[in-house]
Amino acid sequence: MKPVILAGGTGSRLWPKSRAALPKQFLALTSEQTMLQETIGRLKGTGAEEPILICNDAHRFLVAEQLRQQNVKHSGILLEPVGRNTAPAIALAALHAVQGGEDPTLLVLAADHLIKKLPAFHDAIKKAEELANAGYLVTFGIVPDQAHTGYGYIKSGQELENGFAVQEFVEKPDMATAEQYVASGNYFWNSGMFMFKASRYLEELEKYQPKILSVCKKAIDSESQDLDFIRVDADVFASCPDDSIDYAVMEKTQKAAMVPLDAGWSDVGSWTSLWETSDKDAHGNVVVGDAILENTRNSYINSEERLIAVIGLDDIVVVETKDAVMVAHKDKVQEIKNVVNTLKAEKRPEFEFHREVFRPWGSYDSIDNGARFQVKRITVKPGEKLSVQMHHHRAEHWIVVSGTASVTIGDTTQMVTENESTYIPIGEVHALENPGKIPLELIEVQSGAYLGEDDIVRFSDRYGRTESKEAKK
Repeated sequence: MKPVILAGGTGSRLWPKSRAALPKQFLALTSEQTMLQETIGRLKGTGAEEPILICNDAHRFLVAEQLRQQNVKHSGILLEPVGRNTAPAIALAALHAVQGGEDPTLLVLAADHLIKKLPAFHDAIKKAEELANAGYLVTFGIVPDQAHTGYGYIKSGQELENGFAVQEFVEKPDMATAEQYVASGNYFWNSGMFMFKASRYLEELEKYQPKILSVCKKAIDSESQDLDFIRVDADVFASCPDDSIDYAVMEKTQKAAMVPLDAGWSDVGSWTSLWETSDKDAHGNVVVGDAILENTRNSYINSEERLIAVIGLDDIVVVETKDAVMVAHKDKVQEIKNVVNTLKAEKRPEFEFHREVFRPWGSYDSIDNGARFQVKRITVKPGEKLSVQMHHHRAEHWIVVSGTASVTIGDTTQMVTENESTYIPIGEVHALENPGKIPLELIEVQSGAYLGEDDIVRFSDRYGRTESKEAKK
């Protein structure tokens, strides 16, 4: 059994924590580990092989770093050049999995789901594996604990050994219909998790969506290795139809089966769903971070850096980050998407980035700025190096706070240690490296007429980034 973990998506309904450059699957929302790390961790004890991961190009270093932190080996990080939904993404993984002549059973999981009861999850996997080995395309149906209008439903049909045949997939219902579904006992939430033999998925895809299969075959025929990542032909893949596995295959195949799953599952699709699945105090409140609550009930408070005081309010969500505060009624959190769309339309940085931005070499935090200056706190991991670069419009002053920096300016390289500084004039080619064994922390003061992240000429970069696609450093 080979897991396929889908790590795409933006999680816009969890803004301001989740953003385009750092979406929810890479955040620690339900434990000290990120949701991706939790997804991989819950596979222990299932006998699963090394996973295949699928993500977009912009998130590739996040995936690699989070796997490295957990010492997780993988059998490929596939990069989607453009988003084309789940059917093509899974097709790429299936085609990659059968390249060596093998035909593994694929366990398809989203990287951003919460599952609390691992024994029940592992038991459902065993049942699904037996059905998959018998030629079924298996989905996991969540046993509903309430009527919910935010999920699609699966109607169970004929009973099979270890599960049920799927009689019908239905769209998200209104509340009255959802209540009827739950009362009947024959309907389950559609989890978006699947299991099948790689060859069986490709067979059914060829039967019902041959265009997707043909494009994915052409795209992966010219795959190339780039560091830890597998790239497919971007131009070919861009021509692939955009379709979900549900519409493309599962709703059409005659061999769809379902295994019921009652394991404390949630897709963590909103702040309200995160409140529902979290431990609460005596007044129904969930508090993460520093907060003081007075006469407040059934609320979710998440503080990243500052103290939050909430007085006399019920059923609200307050989420604070270094550069934004979001306040919403729990019944209105779906409208966060409207805020995100406004941020995107106005090209505000809060749509894509946090104040602290993570890079393959470390991170930088923009702690202050003005008309002609910007101050950043830069952290460089041991052994890592920023690109060799030059700026047309700004000079930079670096002050080392801790660790040791190897600084190249023009043809000269010098070591700069704690409480020492160096200056990089406008137009000077330069590079920064951490040759030490501990993180390098420094303060960077930029000054000049233009301080945008696109003021860069990158001469070389060990991470294969290009100045047209990546921001500075």
